[in-house]
Amino acid sequence: MCGRFALFRWSSAFAALPGFPADQSPHWSLAPGAAVLLLRQEAGDLTLSRVRWGLTPAWLTDLSRTPAQARAETLAEQPMFREAFRLRRGALPANGFYEWRGSVRKRPYWMTTEGSLMYFAAIWEAYPVQGHTYLSAAVVTLPAASQRRPLMLDEAGLAAWLDPETPLEALQRLFEAPQPALRERPLATLVNDPKLDAPECLTPAN
Repeated sequence: MCGRFALFRWSSAFAALPGFPADQSPHWSLAPGAAVLLLRQEAGDLTLSRVRWGLTPAWLTDLSRTPAQARAETLAEQPMFREAFRLRRGALPANGFYEWRGSVRKRPYWMTTEGSLMYFAAIWEAYPVQGHTYLSAAVVTLPAASQRRPLMLDEAGLAAWLDPETPLEALQRLFEAPQPALRERPLATLVNDPKLDAPECLTPAN
């Protein structure tokens, strides 16, 4: 499943979007619970917000149970996700994500596309705490062989996903749309350390 991704490079146009944090730092390893960037549409304009990766609806009382992923197949039915799917959709920008494969000793791989930025479909929620409202998000995932991967959106798919007027049927067609071709690179095991957030995460395997 999509358990870690990276955002360490972006364009000047991306950094000029409303809400881009002035103190945004490059990250080579973002895991559930981390602060990540969320792209969403507000009043017809694109805006960025810093959110917690782990969906936290306002009604949730057990904050240890904040899902980082949401399965596309059950988004419309699951009580945890269905309202956010209908009303609160966004996207997480990334340069790529990590995938571990193997039955005995799992090997890490770096997965990316030709473009400079990828956009993962996401849903978001607001959680009020002592007069302040925090935002949180979950990545929408699709089955991919024995893995689950983020639903990756092209330009048209991103526009449809973020548009609050897009009909449910059109959103669900995005789940069946072809996903972009991925380039993969086997990595050294340095990235296995969840505390490492540095360029060394992308050290190639010997």
